Amino acid sequence: MEKLKGFQKQYLRGIAHGLKPYVFVGQKGITESLLKSVDEALDRHELIKVRFIDFKERDMKKEITAEIEKAAVCELVGAIGHVAIFFRQQKDPEKRAVIVPNEKKGSSAKLKNLNK
Repeated sequence: MEKLKGFQKQYLRGIAHGLKPYVFVGQKGITESLLKSVDEALDRHELIKVRFIDFKERDMKKEITAEIEKAAVCELVGAIGHVAIFFRQQKDPEKRAVIVPNEKKGSSAKLKNLNK
């Protein structure tokens, strides 16, 4: 999977704002069932929120998110408070629910259109 650029992560965080968490990390931390739940949620939804219930320390949350990223082959889009947002694009283009922009919308995109 290609690394997401900053504006793409920002776009995905905007979409994720209205989502509810699909997976909850409890006191057991990373387990096989948790990783399976994350994998299934990413397959189904592409963009998910994971809520930390028992882990309040920032360092522990960073370790867990890094482990989820590695195990589920996804990318951390953002983390706010006790919620982390992950994205993995669906392999089948027909099943994709989230379309990530390839170029940044803004003044440079407007300039390209004006020069035509």
